[in-house]
Amino acid sequence: MKNSFLPLNAQDMKDLGWDFVDIVLVTGDAYVDHPSFAMAVIGRVLEAQGYRVAILAQPNWKSSEDFKVFGQPRLFFGISSGNMDSMINKYTHNRKIRSEDDYSPGGQSGLRPDRATIVYSQRAKESYKNTPIILGGIEASMRRFAHYDYWSDKVRKSILLDCKADMLVYGMAEKAITQIAKLLSDGVKIKDIRDIRQTMYPLGKSETTKLADMLSELKSQNSNNKSQINSKISKSQTLKSPYINLKMASSIILPSFEEASSDKIKFSEATRFIYEETNPYNAKTLIQFTGSQAIVQNPPNFPLSTKEMDDIYDLPYQRLPHPSYKEKIPAYEMIKNSVVSHRGCFGGCSFCSLTLHQGRIIQSRSQKSIEKEIAHISALNNKETVISDIGGPTANMYKITAKDIKICEKCKKLSCVYPIICQNLNIDFKPLLKLLKKAREMPRIKKVFIASGIRMDLALLCENYIKEIAKFHTSGHLKVAPEHISKKTLEVMKKPSKEVFMNFAEKFKKASAASGKEQYILPYFISSHPGCTLEDMAQLAVFLKKNNYRPRQVNDFLPAPMELATSIYYTGLDPFSLEPVFTAKGDGERKMQRALLQYFKPENKKLLFRALKKIKKLGLLRRLK
Repeated sequence: MKNSFLPLNAQDMKDLGWDFVDIVLVTGDAYVDHPSFAMAVIGRVLEAQGYRVAILAQPNWKSSEDFKVFGQPRLFFGISSGNMDSMINKYTHNRKIRSEDDYSPGGQSGLRPDRATIVYSQRAKESYKNTPIILGGIEASMRRFAHYDYWSDKVRKSILLDCKADMLVYGMAEKAITQIAKLLSDGVKIKDIRDIRQTMYPLGKSETTKLADMLSELKSQNSNNKSQINSKISKSQTLKSPYINLKMASSIILPSFEEASSDKIKFSEATRFIYEETNPYNAKTLIQFTGSQAIVQNPPNFPLSTKEMDDIYDLPYQRLPHPSYKEKIPAYEMIKNSVVSHRGCFGGCSFCSLTLHQGRIIQSRSQKSIEKEIAHISALNNKETVISDIGGPTANMYKITAKDIKICEKCKKLSCVYPIICQNLNIDFKPLLKLLKKAREMPRIKKVFIASGIRMDLALLCENYIKEIAKFHTSGHLKVAPEHISKKTLEVMKKPSKEVFMNFAEKFKKASAASGKEQYILPYFISSHPGCTLEDMAQLAVFLKKNNYRPRQVNDFLPAPMELATSIYYTGLDPFSLEPVFTAKGDGERKMQRALLQYFKPENKKLLFRALKKIKKLGLLRRLK
């Protein structure tokens, strides 16, 4: 199957001479065989292990017929909503249906259901009830525990239970999914696979009862305080059954779904535990009860080595949509000439899910592997090529590692750069600068641009990096994300101060001028983020006016599942200190915050007046003209 697409339909399967498949990967996205599309990566990784893998992309979910097109998979259904949470993909921050779906042919909307992971799981179970169902992707990953759901405005239980699935792989799944496939192929039953890192599984009712009884006994012996119970459980306490062997000393019992959905302090407590247990070197097993069932999360996988990263990205991706599609797929058009250089982010911003999904430890590819991919892109294009991006979650964390990994192995902090940059970070831009220089000098490469977000506080530690970005890697506008300028709002966001943004903007401006280029910073800001008041937005509006920034695109805070900022939005509490945090929730308040962010638009004049009148600062109207 080398250098061909994975089968998308029965004809593809027939052309390959297959009479069965091992694995069917179900996705809410169109099938694009490109390493920026998760199902393509998982499909290629499993294919490389010798499995027959088929892709069921955007199936008709109104019946189970499409789920039978490849026959019963020998091993499992792997189910994902796609590259985005299906609710975020379909609905805006004000809960209106989006006009387009960038991951569908022609941008057509309506090709996936609400809560796609749940619906696809139901249809797969209807088709072949005895075939294991394994969940993955961002929707499953960020809804794996009891979580606040913005669209229903309530706390929902783990998606693992809603789907009645056998297992969930959270985060980046390559290691775990190949281990699962191997065990299933060897004849191990799915209910016996309980010790793979980066997976979750449900306990049966009898197992849950045994666990609850044991905890009840421990509680009566120790304390009514759950955190004390978690710390006092003896190492000898082990729950044994045919399917479970939990060492309770290395486990934490989260507040239950019932507690989290009825008590906002308990919800905050669960959030704190989930975020504190993300370091693979010291994370504990997490357990959460929901009614008569419980779910168990094993600790995250250890970071991939450079060789493992190379092995994944060197696989024979076609870098094209499946040939059956007749219309362009907008998301592909945007990233088709982009290259992933690394994974992970140690920023720890409150409104970002990367810590829980990709982790905070940077995992980088080799320069040789990246060069190989760039050469492949130019060969496919057969002409001078513009590389639209080399980066990852951020552009400038490539090959940044710890000076002493033993310090990291004990660390529980959520960010390596907030409130200050950790002294254990080995911030060396030489590998990145060497990579960028080599990339732009390769044959038939016209330009190499940077589209990933630049971490400005890190960039300020290397003026040569800013000069290089300004001289070679900016196409007129450089996108950066200061997000706000209010000190207290930035503290809630866990972002650096406005001075960092202003210093970076000034250095970039000077570097651009020195290169003989007229280039501009394009900053992104968020309105209505937890911690942000109308007074803070008025402060931002004055700042924007003074510095001649006119944001055309409004990033209105959208509470995505399981993010720290979403916990604050729902509870009104900082999950670590339990101190109250103001949050704009009413549509009127949110509209006024958006209007202040776009103070220059004539249609916002009335809202601007209303907002400034409410905070008794009408005098600012003159400064915003």
